[in-house]
Amino acid sequence: MLELQNLFFQVSDDSQSQKEIIRDLNLTFENPSLIAITGPNGGGKSTLARLIMGIERPTSGRILFNGQDITDMSIADRAKAGISFAFQQPVRFKGIKVRDLITLAAGNQVTLHDVCDYLSKVGLCARDYINRDVDASLSGGELKRIEIATIIARNTPLAVFDEPEAGIDLWSFSNLIRVFEDMQKTKNKTLIIISHQERLLNIADEIIVIADGVVQARGKKNQILPELLRGTESCQRVRGANF
Repeated sequence: MLELQNLFFQVSDDSQSQKEIIRDLNLTFENPSLIAITGPNGGGKSTLARLIMGIERPTSGRILFNGQDITDMSIADRAKAGISFAFQQPVRFKGIKVRDLITLAAGNQVTLHDVCDYLSKVGLCARDYINRDVDASLSGGELKRIEIATIIARNTPLAVFDEPEAGIDLWSFSNLIRVFEDMQKTKNKTLIIISHQERLLNIADEIIVIADGVVQARGKKNQILPELLRGTESCQRVRGANF
């Protein structure tokens, strides 16, 4: 279980005054669950994801994971504790083969068949990718799918995905939905997905809406999603009227 208690995160703007990105945020994520976090751009969603992984440190408040205070833990220690993170823009690793990256992610000896299976799950032909370098020769969509394959290989109790649909083509996006649905079926696993995509929101157990650094709404998808869609349709009508 993940608990965020009275979480604040501030940064200094150009005038050196403090700007609150996350404001007194309290959230609990139970196991097992698939939680989608959505909301307007700049509302604090990606910052929240980075706080959970330890990429950013909160100004105040606490983060508990399975009862342990991890607020001051390093990224590496959080990873060892069982947290995985998928970046909106995946990191490139020059000189590392796809096969080696997935083997490192698994943390144990995996067979060639296992590596091929992980790649297949994200819609990549293992024969074409297994011996390629994780470098600039790969497109953003290819990198994203390889990164998700490493998350599957890690098989941690908690996985956080920051806009996993970014750079993914339509066919791969459909495959991505199936990947999350399969992960969702795994016992004692919590998935947190930052996304605007309706199809990803639609497979969530719960949806959390964050804006201006606070939780604006939280509930089952059948409660939250219709309101979000009505709001989107209203915005589209207003924009259309302005042309």
